[in-house]
Amino acid sequence: MAANNRRMSGKKGAQVGSGGKRRRGLEGKGPTPPAEMRKGHAKQRAANAKARRATGRPQARRGGGRSTSELVVGRNPVYEALREGVPASTLYVQQFIDNDERVREALQLAADRGGINLMEAPRPELDRMTNGLNHQGLVLQVPPYEYAHPEDLVAAAHDEGADPLIVALDGVTDPRNLGAVVRSVSAFGGHGVVVPERRAAGMTAGAWKTSAGTAARTPVARATNLTRALESYQKAGLTVVGLAADGEAELGDLEALDGPLVVVVGSEGKGLSRLVGETCDVRVRIPMPGDAESLNAGVAAGIVLYEAARRRS
Repeated sequence: MAANNRRMSGKKGAQVGSGGKRRRGLEGKGPTPPAEMRKGHAKQRAANAKARRATGRPQARRGGGRSTSELVVGRNPVYEALREGVPASTLYVQQFIDNDERVREALQLAADRGGINLMEAPRPELDRMTNGLNHQGLVLQVPPYEYAHPEDLVAAAHDEGADPLIVALDGVTDPRNLGAVVRSVSAFGGHGVVVPERRAAGMTAGAWKTSAGTAARTPVARATNLTRALESYQKAGLTVVGLAADGEAELGDLEALDGPLVVVVGSEGKGLSRLVGETCDVRVRIPMPGDAESLNAGVAAGIVLYEAARRRS
């Protein structure tokens, strides 16, 4: 009872305190950082995209990922890769190699570009690296390509104050077709290319060569699931247009070309897959008076991109 009287009395006794933790918890954490510095904010994504475009090479973000490193083997392939600006980290040269004109030119290109390590290696080591391929004493290591995230392409377009113009490839497995599409996207003011993560061409040395250097400034994004990436674009206000020989609309009649747009191109043989075709807002055909039944991905994308650029100008 005495204890109860003490609790009810007005005397101040020793009490269990918070140790100042509550007071510190009430203290402010400073001003809210600007939108460009907040992780995940649209303005931060746009700022990051602008910085990447300024440096000329996209950086990987969530879901984009990296490819594996690649080896270019042989004197002519190595020389052509260096001449076309294919990214390279190391040039391996066989010890006691016959120093012919092609070898000298490759070494000179590597030296002029800078940033490429020159390594001398015995023939058995090069044989092991290339699994016994005829490397002719020259092996060029291409570093992993850093893919963008599909959302980065939209953020970059908004940063420019332009409607997004994106090409997505469905079932295209030839790297040269990918390189040709990248080149067309660059030529007609597009904002990038999206490829699926599996069963699709990636940014190999062959794709870089076909792009004629435009891959250095045109981002390629990789989607874990192409259908979901297209649905995400639709939610962002983009119209998804699929190219199909039996499309219900003709290219010249399509009004969506001058707005935010994703052009989906399928493989030359199979066209669009079923799920991707069903996801598209509209399927469009390119009129072909000639005898050809279909166009390869690079040509088809170039035609649509030209028409879109013409409408936007």
